[in-house]
Amino acid sequence: MTPKRTFRYFSLMLCIFLCTSCFDILEEINLNADGSGSVLVTFNMSKSKTKLASLMLLDSINGYKVPSEDDINEVLKDALLHLEKSEGISNIKQTKDFKNYIFTIACDFKNIESINGIFKDLIQEQNRKEKTNFSTANFSYSKPSKTFERHFNYEDSMKKSFYHLNKEDRKIFQDASFTSIYRFETAVEKVSNSNAKIAPNKKAVMLRLDAMSLILGENTIQNTIQLSK
Repeated sequence: MTPKRTFRYFSLMLCIFLCTSCFDILEEINLNADGSGSVLVTFNMSKSKTKLASLMLLDSINGYKVPSEDDINEVLKDALLHLEKSEGISNIKQTKDFKNYIFTIACDFKNIESINGIFKDLIQEQNRKEKTNFSTANFSYSKPSKTFERHFNYEDSMKKSFYHLNKEDRKIFQDASFTSIYRFETAVEKVSNSNAKIAPNKKAVMLRLDAMSLILGENTIQNTIQLSK
């Protein structure tokens, strides 16, 4: 999938979010000691399913085109084709629940670089067009030091783009959230993000943040997780 088509995928997802009042994004990674693992991304809009069912009958709302089921199916198909062509990616799966508006994409990865490679072209195109400086390396893992990192460099353009939306559209993000769950084979010794929680069994880390705090730069998903050696 070309960067242009990938942009269309994310533009469509943004339109879906802008047509609802509440959505949650869940990022899950199961990491093996050798750096391989699996990833699952969930877009959950079930809290607004009644409203979405009504909106899907319209052509547009607040100036945004309302995507049809065919539109959503097409971009999900594009996403799968892109994953199939990505190096180090295998066992690709997706689920579509149009009744509850929950969509998932999952795959296995050979190493962390394989995950970063999925969105490398998209990020580079974003940086070129908008003159931003988002990193193409969202994750890293060092086997010698047993350190896993979720990278995130905040860009003021996020806040500027948010304030370019009209007042009603801004409200949409008030109930939105981002959650990450990372699971490991060995115990977690410590995390750098004060908002992250270590599971009782010491083998998982969860971070849940509201979308507004990310957009405004008040919180970050940047996190360094030290595993036991």
